[in-house]
Amino acid sequence: MTRSDNARVEFVDLKVQYAAMKDAIDARIRDVLAHTQFILGPEVAELEQRLAAFTGARHCITCASGTEALLIALMALDVKPGDEVITTPFTFVATAEMIVLLGATPVFVDVEGDTCNIDASRIAAAITPRTRAIMPVSLYGQPPDMDEINALAARHGIAVVEDAAQSLGALYKGRRSCNLSTIGCTSFFPSKPLGCYGDGGALFTSDDALAAAMKEIRTHGQSGRYHHTRIGVGGRMDTIQCAVVLAKLEHFEREIARRIEVARRYDALLAERVPDLRLVAVRPDRTSVYAQYTVMTPRRDALQTALRARGIPTAVHYPTPLHRQPAYTRHATSALPVSEKLGTEVVSLPMHAYLDPGDQDRVVEAIRGALGGAPAGARTG
Repeated sequence: MTRSDNARVEFVDLKVQYAAMKDAIDARIRDVLAHTQFILGPEVAELEQRLAAFTGARHCITCASGTEALLIALMALDVKPGDEVITTPFTFVATAEMIVLLGATPVFVDVEGDTCNIDASRIAAAITPRTRAIMPVSLYGQPPDMDEINALAARHGIAVVEDAAQSLGALYKGRRSCNLSTIGCTSFFPSKPLGCYGDGGALFTSDDALAAAMKEIRTHGQSGRYHHTRIGVGGRMDTIQCAVVLAKLEHFEREIARRIEVARRYDALLAERVPDLRLVAVRPDRTSVYAQYTVMTPRRDALQTALRARGIPTAVHYPTPLHRQPAYTRHATSALPVSEKLGTEVVSLPMHAYLDPGDQDRVVEAIRGALGGAPAGARTG
């Protein structure tokens, strides 16, 4: 049966992923229901060991969410009122939210127009005696220029926390995201490349002292039962959520390869003569896991309207940079024109490891219909 041209394309298809992994996921969940250790059960330690091995970091500490991971990382670094943390304004609010929650000040540095990641060449000018850390975001699945950021941080004796909520599994010069700096933080939100069925996150470090601190902070600052050595939070990741991630981890590298394949097909189909459309660049020394497949166009509203009419969902990550958000405008010390322009142009297309080529063709044809350009597959020479 031929699929209707107006049949909906899934933006992220968790149903088809579950169908592909159902037996393994169900078995893992049944194990937890049988042993009933719903908090810090054996699956928690197993996942931490396997993720540490996957990234190459010495330690992995799971936690309640990607947001909680950022908070725990900053607490372990003793970020406090009066401190400054340099970050990007072109990201989800949690990045700056955790800085402000601790009474520190986010210092926003503009981004690169082609990768949408923080512009490492602009960071040095933002460092002051109050700078405690740099928090770059590996946006859309691709790490920024981490070597340059780490070298700058080392010269000033400050830490680097990679917000890798979207990039677990990506490579930077052969090294895994989450193991590129002092601390790496990721998220297992359901729509992430490696997601659970609720909230979850993890921290990564090769610093033994920081690992011990983060583990204590995660459990109300305890170094032993009812012995509280520091201020902490209730930040544990549920055992069932760890079980889900363990089941999915078996397929993760295959899914990463498939996401890259889907993205490269988008690249090839969209690179040819589509007016007013730009693609997010991936640097040759790194990979992206494409948490989102994002393009840029000044005709975003028209494009979204046209795709919606054909049953094709889109999303905007992110429409308003943080320095223009009402809660954060007092931290805006200068105009950040690249972030502001990107906020009006970025739009994310359906992307997941199970995206059908026919559905992908429908997306591309709809884009060409909205913005003009030769039909997919047409000769252009």
